[in-house]
Amino acid sequence: MIYSYGKTLLTPGQRVGYIAVSPDADDVEGLRTILFSTPILSGWAMASALMQHSLPELEQMSLDVADLQRRRDRFVRGLRDCGYDVRLPEGAFYVTPKAPIDDDVAFSDLLARHGVLCLPGSVVKMNGYLRASLRANDEMIETALPIFAAARTMAEAA
Repeated sequence: MIYSYGKTLLTPGQRVGYIAVSPDADDVEGLRTILFSTPILSGWAMASALMQHSLPELEQMSLDVADLQRRRDRFVRGLRDCGYDVRLPEGAFYVTPKAPIDDDVAFSDLLARHGVLCLPGSVVKMNGYLRASLRANDEMIETALPIFAAARTMAEAA
């Protein structure tokens, strides 16, 4: 069994969770060695000390799914109103609008210059798309939508 607080609490990059392995599993000691050494060897997969000390508080946390869905619906509707092709995500906490130009990196850079940070889709093998997090608050979404509209106009005019 694998459990990740990062996935459950929508905090990507926070490498905190656990893996439970049956004592009857084949080569438990070998698996244990791999599970302990991989995060150390990779360097980036270790939970920060802050996150490790936060575990008791993390256990008490949960997401307000209805709030996340409301924010998702507002963001998707707003992007569509700006002319973006975007699907309604059903399980992810990312919205992935199609960039109005082929170069999703250049378009992400354009948005970033105006204060909106999105991951270029090509980073996650979604060339031509953007990946925007729904973990933004309502104010951030309302601020971002006019920037998305203006950036689309600027990109299409160039």
